Amino acid sequence: MVRCTRPTLSTVIPRGFLAMSRSESTGVTLQDLPKSNVFTTKLPPDPQFPTPESSAEATRSDLGPRMVKGALYTYVRPDPVEDSPELLAVSPLALRSLGLAHTEPSKPEFLKLVSGNGAFEDKSYPWAQCYGGWQFGQWAGQLGDGRAISLFEATNPETKKRYELQLKGAGQTPYSRFADGKAVLRSSIREFIVSEYLYSIGIPTTRALSLTLLPGNQAIREKVETCAIVCRFAESWIRIGTFDLLRARGDRKNLRLLSDYVREEVLDMKEKPQADGSNGSDGVDGARVRNRYEDMYREIVRRNALTVAKWQAYGFMNGVLNTDNTSVMGLSLDFGPFSFMDTFNPKFTPNHDDHMLRYCYRNQPTIIWWNLVRLAEDLAELFAATPEMLDSETFINEGLTSEADAEALIKRAENIIREVGEEFKSIFLTEYKQLMAARLGFIELRETDMDDVYSPLLDTLEDAQVDFGHFFRRLSDLPIFELMQKDEEAQLAEAEKFMPKAVLTTVQKGPEKILKWLKIYAERLEENEDSKRMERMKKVNPKFIPKNWVLEEIIQRVGEKGDREVLGDVTKLIENPFANHWEEVKDAERWCGDVPRLEVGLQCSCSS
Repeated sequence: MVRCTRPTLSTVIPRGFLAMSRSESTGVTLQDLPKSNVFTTKLPPDPQFPTPESSAEATRSDLGPRMVKGALYTYVRPDPVEDSPELLAVSPLALRSLGLAHTEPSKPEFLKLVSGNGAFEDKSYPWAQCYGGWQFGQWAGQLGDGRAISLFEATNPETKKRYELQLKGAGQTPYSRFADGKAVLRSSIREFIVSEYLYSIGIPTTRALSLTLLPGNQAIREKVETCAIVCRFAESWIRIGTFDLLRARGDRKNLRLLSDYVREEVLDMKEKPQADGSNGSDGVDGARVRNRYEDMYREIVRRNALTVAKWQAYGFMNGVLNTDNTSVMGLSLDFGPFSFMDTFNPKFTPNHDDHMLRYCYRNQPTIIWWNLVRLAEDLAELFAATPEMLDSETFINEGLTSEADAEALIKRAENIIREVGEEFKSIFLTEYKQLMAARLGFIELRETDMDDVYSPLLDTLEDAQVDFGHFFRRLSDLPIFELMQKDEEAQLAEAEKFMPKAVLTTVQKGPEKILKWLKIYAERLEENEDSKRMERMKKVNPKFIPKNWVLEEIIQRVGEKGDREVLGDVTKLIENPFANHWEEVKDAERWCGDVPRLEVGLQCSCSS
């Protein structure tokens, strides 16, 4: 059972707020960074090219694209880059996470590595993962890393965290299907910025180390565009779609092998069966004993529930929440037509191809659960097996051998899924309520806040066409108790400041609606003093948000005008998005201001 807990600064202050106050670690060189290849050691390779040597000797056409069965990956090298690649940006936050010295990007071997021209250690030959997925609710078959190639795993010497480094846009793989294996500068800039920004505000995400321009390489998207590579990393790149493909193919052996790998190596779960008295009677005193695969499934559900709650609280939308874009670690993953909410609209989708609004803001929690049910179908035979059945040789090799056993297992699986569904809802709502309480400066969470405060707030933001992200930061600057002492005219003038200037003449009684909620808010606050509340709120409400209009401006300045300073400027804002000002960044205040009228609600295509 999930309990509502009191939000404290230690649990809600995001990483970026503390980043600038941390002492700089000296870090290590790329050469000295501990490397491994646990993924390729413990999981089965492409049987057609089972060794690095066999892959190295193969031609590109031999490697694919093609169907790959009985495998979790294929050994494949990045395409060499002949024209001089240009290192456009490096994330200081990423260097610290990996344990690399801040001087490493200035070395030639760093550029070689992140552009795909690096030397690879014999035991860490590059690879591309094999997976499938449900896309827009339909089974899409084999997908896989079509333009992403993993280089090696790296372990931070201090934190001992292990990350898998990967190049996106590094060339064709067996999983490229009809695509070219390339990534364009436009989408690469977007991924580089959003990956590090989400990390900075405390949302679980894959990361981006560097952005490299390939001036001699071009690709056809909506038009001919210049290519780039993002060197990105994550503790794991395994998705729900990885399980989906194995189940679709009836590959029980590798499904179990993958499950063991995820449980032990990715989620670091120990062998501790848990008694659960909620249903069944397989354990002591009527309590059902959850097996290790059920524990794994519940942990994946828990992580994803927490992450989607953070998305909703901060107004982030992925845009393409297919199962191949849903991480088993609950990481924000594979950024295409993502967006942060502008004018609050729960039906908004950043994906202009999502005509049915499947992946709109309002639907994200439901879609994540839908994806997790697909994972439950993949794992049901394992997590619903009884302790006596689970590790028997007959079950491992043949599965269920009687109709009675099958019917009993299906019933247990349905009960588990139903139970975990309630758990997902509880975890999601608890986290969402706690985050909203923190964003509003409340000292503690009250059960009535959802109905009395949050829902009226969202209705007000929608009716008055207020920018979702900017609202919370502007509320952080408002001395609400001083305002409540003023006359109504002054109060309405202050409420008007929450509205974009472009909608003041079109929204009926917008300031009145905002003021009505502000009075509810003032009544709810636990302390009749503004300064402490405002200080708390600024630690969890970023001033800078990488809205789509800002990203479009940066893309144009880098790609069309050759601006090489703007990425450094935005990186400074990403490092500490909670700051009040950034004196050295001339565009900072403008980027943190109202969205230009004609650029509200920008949408992107999946090719972005």
